[in-house]
Amino acid sequence: MSSSPAQNYPVSQSVVRARIEEVGLDAVGMIRQMNAAIFNEERVINTFDREDLTILIAWMDTEPAGFKIGYRENRFVFYSAKGGVLPQYRRRGLARQLLFYMMDEARNRGYVRFAYDTFPNRDRGMTVLGLNEDFRVVKADFNKTYNDWRLRFEKRL
Repeated sequence: MSSSPAQNYPVSQSVVRARIEEVGLDAVGMIRQMNAAIFNEERVINTFDREDLTILIAWMDTEPAGFKIGYRENRFVFYSAKGGVLPQYRRRGLARQLLFYMMDEARNRGYVRFAYDTFPNRDRGMTVLGLNEDFRVVKADFNKTYNDWRLRFEKRL
């Protein structure tokens, strides 16, 4: 497991740099707690039995502040399935740091595209972040479970 910060993105002076750490399945309990606090739901992802499963935790000092989970979608695409930042740590650039760290990991593993889905009326932040970081919207459909549009963002690594 690694804990070095992503190197391929700028961090402004007003942004706090978190310690990003790749963790194993033993951290799923902590992820479930953060997921409940962030999304008010129990389900994190449908299954953790995924090829190239990557679980990241962002730490502020000794406190977990956010997480991101991704895995191989196919031989070309790495998919970021879920992630979030606890409310008390938002607006500090942590979501961007988690995103770029995971993109670096995917690139290092040979993937050529990075993708994620988001629900813009439920969480504007990932929509804005994707557009600001030159992701492209490649698909949109309506999700009845969340009663919201699901946008698929992709970017070449």
